[in-house]
Amino acid sequence: MKEFQVAYLPIGVPTFHLESAGRAFEDSAALLRSICPGTRVPDEMLLSTAKLEAFADTLEPDLIVLQNVTFANAAYAQEVLHRFPDTPVLLWALREPVIDGGRLRLNSLTGAYSAANTIRQFREGPVEFVFGSPLEKEVVRKITAAVEAARLRLNLRSLRLAAIGHTPQGFGFGRAMDAEMQKVFGVHLESIEARELIEKAKAYTDEECAAYLEDAFRRTAGLEKIPERNQKDFARLYKAYSDYLRENRIGAFASRCWPDFFTSFGTPVCMVLSILNDLGIAASCETDTYGALSMYMGMQLTGRPAFFGDPVSLDEKENTITFWHCGMAPCSLAREDTGAEVGTHCNRHIGPTMEFGCKAAPHITIFRVGRAPDGSFRFLIASGKALDKAKQFLGTSVSVQTDADAASIVRRTVEEGWEPHYAVLYGDAADSLEILGHMLHIEVRRF
Repeated sequence: MKEFQVAYLPIGVPTFHLESAGRAFEDSAALLRSICPGTRVPDEMLLSTAKLEAFADTLEPDLIVLQNVTFANAAYAQEVLHRFPDTPVLLWALREPVIDGGRLRLNSLTGAYSAANTIRQFREGPVEFVFGSPLEKEVVRKITAAVEAARLRLNLRSLRLAAIGHTPQGFGFGRAMDAEMQKVFGVHLESIEARELIEKAKAYTDEECAAYLEDAFRRTAGLEKIPERNQKDFARLYKAYSDYLRENRIGAFASRCWPDFFTSFGTPVCMVLSILNDLGIAASCETDTYGALSMYMGMQLTGRPAFFGDPVSLDEKENTITFWHCGMAPCSLAREDTGAEVGTHCNRHIGPTMEFGCKAAPHITIFRVGRAPDGSFRFLIASGKALDKAKQFLGTSVSVQTDADAASIVRRTVEEGWEPHYAVLYGDAADSLEILGHMLHIEVRRF
């Protein structure tokens, strides 16, 4: 895989106050290196197009931070866009260091207007822009989010995502086309029938699966209450999925669950998906491929497993939306007082499934890679916090108190025809996801 590269291009002209510009250059380079240690920084400010061209010859960037260290005309931006037509650009204008009735020292903001005007001639969509000095918190936040988004964009190009089985009748919103997935996201999509993994699982001996069962006992609470046959069949599925994912270098997958694993195997796959999420492999159920992709994106940004579920309850007084699923959630998200409790499926009454409320968290991001009615992709993003609540229904649940009005979110997402599955991310990934949407030319709906 290509090594991720951020390129810092401090452009300008030598007719402004170079002492002020030089200090901004040094501070900006230090900030960028603190965010991404491998950032490529020129030895000096690029105060001519010739110097810009010479430095650009050494680059293979995944993100360009184009900073007007002083004013620069449109020729600089044109050169950047000509050389790197597909590379995301973050445009950075510096605050004037002194306003004293005297000389305009940098005129950076005017330069940014010139560059932005040029960028819009070359590209559709909004210009990614940040204004301020390298020491300002908002600048640090925006640049960090842009770097994380660009890194994720690169990682998507090496992701192998599997669809295990077909979506159930009426769940076509999660079904993906391999060519479209690669064109839009750079993701390689492969498919396998669920029965193939079921047959693999049936062929294992108890001895071959013993380590997988022991691992599950360490992660969960109450597994001993499940009939021994279902315990052992769970371990067979756990090994079958683990072997398939490892052998095929799968980083995320969407799995069929009902009715096949109840009717054809006699044991649900819910807990297998839960543990694999804890192991860092994004896993959605009901073969929701875009749900798995949403989880993968969020997990890459937060470094934590993601909850996957349906919005099932609205409490206007608490300003909360409760997300739920019938037996699947990462064990590490379980409340400390209960642990990752094990039970049986609410409809089929067969186990093991996960049965717990998720822990509280100060920062939550609700995210979905969705499809608009015309077939185009769109991102839904909302922020909030997870409340300290026990299990709300049989299965797993998390109650999110949203920053925006929860009733309005529910009303608008229903009216706009959004899907019924969401990734609930334990962390603040909203800014990076929004920027990623811009980089991928995808509509962003943020609440």
